[in-house]
Order: sequence, then C-alpha cells, then structure tokens
Amino acid sequence: MRKRIILLIISLVFLCTIVFGQENMQNNEELKHSLGSSLFLLGNIIPEDAVYAFQLDYGYKLTEKDVLIVEGITWRYYEPLGSNGSSKEKYPGNIRSTAIGVGYQRFLWKNLHSVILVNPYLMQFSDEDDELIQSGFRLYLHTRIGYRIEFFDNRWYIEPSVGFNYWPVSTNIPADFKEIEDDYTNYNLFDINLHFGFRFWQVSLLADSFQSILSHNMIWVCVCLG
Repeated sequence: MRKRIILLIISLVFLCTIVFGQENMQNNEELKHSLGSSLFLLGNIIPEDAVYAFQLDYGYKLTEKDVLIVEGITWRYYEPLGSNGSSKEKYPGNIRSTAIGVGYQRFLWKNLHSVILVNPYLMQFSDEDDELIQSGFRLYLHTRIGYRIEFFDNRWYIEPSVGFNYWPVSTNIPADFKEIEDDYTNYNLFDINLHFGFRFWQVSLLADSFQSILSHNMIWVCVCLG
C-alpha cells in the first residue's frame, strides 16, 4: 500500500513539473485553476503506524476573491481524532477514511484567506490483522484561516493556516471502537495545516500531462513496486 501511495505522490510531482513547464509559455493567460495537497502526506514515511494517506485538491477561481474547491482524500488512523494524537488507548485495529469533499475559499485581505470544507467520509473499520470488520459514515466539517505565500511568478504557493475540525455525525461504529471514541471530543481546535499547490490556466494541459505520466508509468512501477 505504501508503495502505491509513493507512486501517486511521484505522479503528482511529475504532473506539477510538466504543467509548470507548459505554463511558462502562457504568461498572458489568467491562472483560474489550481492543484494542491498537504504536508499531511509526510505521515506516509513514518515507519510505525503510517497513515497511508493521499490528498489532492482542485481549485477553480470564480472571482478575484472566491475559489471553489473539490478535495479527494484518503487516510488511515489508529486512535480517535479528538485525542490529537495523545490517546491513552488505541483502537483494536484501524480506520480507513475516504471522501470527496467540496469547499469554498475566500480571500479577505491580500493573501489572507479563510476556507470552509465539507467531507462525507466512508469509514472502513479493520481489526488488528487488518481484516475489514464493517463500514460506517462520518460527516467532517473543516474551517481554517491562513495566508498564501506565492513564488515562481505567483504560480506556486504554500498556505500555512490554523484550523477547526468538527464531525457531528458518525454512524455504524463497532462497539469496541466506540468505547474508545467516547472518551474524547468530536472536534479539534487550533489544528495546524500547511497546504501547497500550483496554478495553471487551462484544464486541457492536465490531459497532456496525464498522458506523459502514463507513458512513464511502467518505469515508475518498476522503481516503486519492484
């Protein structure tokens, strides 16, 4: 699984490189589209309890201050989210959460911005042998305020931010998982985030870039999965 995640990350980096190279030829076009992710992906390199995460955010610039966001994310965790990584007891297994969410970004002043995001998570509960037990649902709400730092002709950016997370709905949780969940809150305060991404002017550039990725895919499979 980790090798698949590494392959996806390499593909994203290669995609960014190709699109950025093509963007240099289109300096006069408005950069309405963006692709990005989060440094949360660094959790994949932790030897113990790796999160096996992947996240990809697409943004479309509606106006000078308004951006529509679509986020695809999947990750695995071993303790309640409300524990902030300090749970006294871990789950008797793990939870794999996967969602495609929608959000809205508003630039308030210069590059100071706020984000509201709604993710409907499919949760898959597995035991200590990583065998699937059952599935559930979680509605996950996220808001943050941050500042965009741009470079390379404003095409690339990073966004440090502080966020608030709240999950008011969680269904079909196994009893032994729920017993541990009930000791913690269903929200996080002051969640530190660092997002990054790049902006481009035409979606059709992605099609050409994905074709390039596929043409190199066999090489990456040999390197990452071999």
